[in-house]
Amino acid sequence: MDSPERTQGITRTTILAGGAAIWGAAIFGKLLSLQVLKHEHYAKLARAQQLKMIEVPGPRGSIYDRNGEPLAMSVPIDSVFVNPKRLPDLRVAADIIAPVLSLDAEKLYRRLKSAHQDPKRNGFCWIKRKITFTESANLRSLRLPWIEFETENQRHYPKNSIAAHVIGSVDHEEAGNAGLELGYDAELRGEPGRERVLTDVNRRGIESKLYDQPKVGTNLVLTIDQRIQFAAEKDLKEAVEKNRARTGTVVVMNPHNGEILAMASYPTFDPNVPPHKGEPPFARLNRAVAAPFEPGSVFKVITLATALETTSLRPESIIPCGTISMFHRVIHEAHNTYGAMPMSDVLARSSNVGAIQIGMKIGREKLYEYVRRFGFGQKAGTGLPAESGGMLRRLERWQPGSICSVPMGHEISVTALQLAQACSVIANGGLRVKPRLIRKRQKPGGPMEDVKPEQPVRILKPETAFTMRRMMEGVVLLPYGTGRRARLDGYSSAGKTGSAQIYDYAARHYTKTYNASFMGFAPVTNPAIVVVVTLNGTQTSAGYGGVVAAPVFRTVAMEALRVLDVPKDIPDPEEESQPPEDRVNENDVAIADLSEPPPLEEAEEKPRVFGPEPPPAEKPKVAQATGPRVPNFQGMTVRAVVEEASARGLPVSLDGRGVARMQVPAPGAVLPPGVRIVVQFRN
Repeated sequence: MDSPERTQGITRTTILAGGAAIWGAAIFGKLLSLQVLKHEHYAKLARAQQLKMIEVPGPRGSIYDRNGEPLAMSVPIDSVFVNPKRLPDLRVAADIIAPVLSLDAEKLYRRLKSAHQDPKRNGFCWIKRKITFTESANLRSLRLPWIEFETENQRHYPKNSIAAHVIGSVDHEEAGNAGLELGYDAELRGEPGRERVLTDVNRRGIESKLYDQPKVGTNLVLTIDQRIQFAAEKDLKEAVEKNRARTGTVVVMNPHNGEILAMASYPTFDPNVPPHKGEPPFARLNRAVAAPFEPGSVFKVITLATALETTSLRPESIIPCGTISMFHRVIHEAHNTYGAMPMSDVLARSSNVGAIQIGMKIGREKLYEYVRRFGFGQKAGTGLPAESGGMLRRLERWQPGSICSVPMGHEISVTALQLAQACSVIANGGLRVKPRLIRKRQKPGGPMEDVKPEQPVRILKPETAFTMRRMMEGVVLLPYGTGRRARLDGYSSAGKTGSAQIYDYAARHYTKTYNASFMGFAPVTNPAIVVVVTLNGTQTSAGYGGVVAAPVFRTVAMEALRVLDVPKDIPDPEEESQPPEDRVNENDVAIADLSEPPPLEEAEEKPRVFGPEPPPAEKPKVAQATGPRVPNFQGMTVRAVVEEASARGLPVSLDGRGVARMQVPAPGAVLPPGVRIVVQFRN
């Protein structure tokens, strides 16, 4: 028999062997579970820990000018981040990184500490995004394993402020927030790709594989010519600062296809620099499309073109001017020296009363119809954000005096772009073209494609447009024309001046500051460009459109014609031409002393035309004149006017039916010998 000791030894061995067998079976079972039964599950967990899919942003599409010069592009750039839980010492890390990246060490330390304590941050903290190339190189030279980099795209504008208001800008996430960057944001945005990265236990990348290639956004080629744009911005800046204006705008446009060659606003900004406190107010506002204003006398072009289309008036038709009485108000010319004159001189001299006479001849309905036809009261549709359609009241909301104000460019607001579109109608022979900024586009992976312009709409007869061209040329060429300073060397030019007083809505009266404008085209026989210039907030007689805006037209137009290589159509002057000297009419000085707003330009409008009738002593030359006094025919029928005139022995000329609404000369004025009283009737 076995001894008890041997039996106990066998029992212990058996137990150990059984335990070992059970332990081995357990290990085998666990391995079976890990390697076979739950292999896929644990493989997924491992991949989740070791592999990560990151989104690779697609570069934003580039923007070029019409000649291929880059105006906006995206470039790769480094951003820096850390895992605070891996940092050996938060304070030391902040002290090392802050000087290299020009950061405040104490603020960086507090950010790192907050990220370290916040479980939601998951061990991640941005140090600085989109650092410079120098900062990246200096940081990499430290060779610290806990400093990590990620490549992002940075929007760069190589021409700085050139065409800044047109191009716009982007935010920190490269989303458009102004200009074409915002208006075409969906097209410009790139499509992101995906990259798989294998990491070690410290989440550092070991290898990567690109799964989906990121796609660049749509590339845009603009109609803008950066050479003309540069000239427009330079000349505009000089004019605004020289004349102490507040803001200004220049638009250069091809009248035949609507291509905008330049669109400048002042003050301007650099889209490479984020908005900051030192920027002038509204520096990022594109005033050419987003800041409507009362156009003033430039709008007389629309009035006279409508008259040529809808009435029997011709350039040689005689229009009574001087003083007019309407709706129990007396309206004077700026100089009070004009008598009857041809309609062409109404435009050249910028006669207010003449424009009112013509507007009355047209009538409210036709005038409103043609103002709409020219594109006013509606957006031009360039794709720029914040574009304004201006203000044109519906016909049923017109006041009785609106038929006097609208023909002179009041009770209506327009943008510089709308004026360029309207002026193009005259320049191209009667067609309204849609202004456009996009010339070509290239979608991801596709060829560069031309963007076809929309079909133009005829709104004037060709002969009407040609007649208006010659009349507008007289504004520049005639010795008494208000646009003499817009003459060009070697090119014929035509245009119209405007100087509208700015209304103070708080004080409810017109101020002594002006919107000084000039719109014109060149050459006259075959216009290649239309240029609109507006300076806002000019003052005194030195701030009228013919004085401050016409010279800007001259310099911008000369440069644009040179860049476009347009052949000259008139001989060059033997000597370098100088703009005509400024002339101040004595009537300007006299009227400026009255309580009424001062007159505008060398015969420009006075926006507040319906003020109270001045006392007879203030009317020029009344005391020296002799002859019968003109009675007040307003409100009388045709028969009553004839009877009253016959009883007094006064010659009258009657026009229209209904009751008398307007008469020239005004009631109470002395009737010069040989002059008839013109009375117009309306129902």
